[in-house]
Amino acid sequence: MRMRIGFIGAGKVGFTLGKYFAVNGLDVAGYYSRNYKSAEEAAAFTCSEAFDSITRLAGICDIIFLTVTDGNIREVAESLKRADISDRIICHCSGALSSEIFSDITGCTGYSVHPFFAINNKYDSYKELTSTLFTIEGPDTHRDCVASLIRQCGNKVIFIQPDMKARYHGAAVFASNLLMGLMETAVDELAACGFSKEDALTAIYPLALNNLKHLENNSLEDSLTGPLERNDVSTVRKHLGCFKGDDRMMYILLSRKALEIAKRKNSDRDYREMEDLLYDNSHYTYEYETEGR
Repeated sequence: MRMRIGFIGAGKVGFTLGKYFAVNGLDVAGYYSRNYKSAEEAAAFTCSEAFDSITRLAGICDIIFLTVTDGNIREVAESLKRADISDRIICHCSGALSSEIFSDITGCTGYSVHPFFAINNKYDSYKELTSTLFTIEGPDTHRDCVASLIRQCGNKVIFIQPDMKARYHGAAVFASNLLMGLMETAVDELAACGFSKEDALTAIYPLALNNLKHLENNSLEDSLTGPLERNDVSTVRKHLGCFKGDDRMMYILLSRKALEIAKRKNSDRDYREMEDLLYDNSHYTYEYETEGR
């Protein structure tokens, strides 16, 4: 059976998923938004319809995506109680929240459907979703039906448990948002070397991008290079002598992670001296506590 898809919320996520579904041949019925002009804009973008009420949208859709902020999901879910949602599938797109937020809404089945992707432009991000992994969390009842929609677009789907949602989302933040914090750290340290912010970004962008590109076809072990991988204790010690405060602490913590990869890659190499350097708290704790903050 061909499923009609509706969206409540016409922001970046609603625009992006609606357009992506539409260009992949799924039946996008349209949008409801508190701001009717936003619904009209999203409808025009996806060649669908703008609805002036949740009741009207719910009346013709088989599956409804709540593409609103995490803080508004509960409120919108409550408003759905006033509509006929018998046998409907209701999905939110939060990375951190589970489908349990729909637990007291009867007559429908709720899921969380999350693209493992940072959507930053409501007009263009859909073009980049082709290789994006989606996670689905929710009851078995219609889980395969929801997954089939995503798979029709050519995307891989992984099912996760509700008690893993926060941890899963935190992992995504490590790979996405916190990466910007790491880049800021590199920019700050290069600025201390006399670089302008623009020159620092020009320097680090291809370096970071090439490392990430290696992961597309290679393992973490094969992609790792640098002083930790080659067991260059002298260079790591020099780095620790330069960095202070939070930057020094981050260098140590991330180096410990990288060292675990290096040890798997080079099982015949003796990393004990490097371990002593990175796990001997005495060489950084006092300065961090007294000067770093």
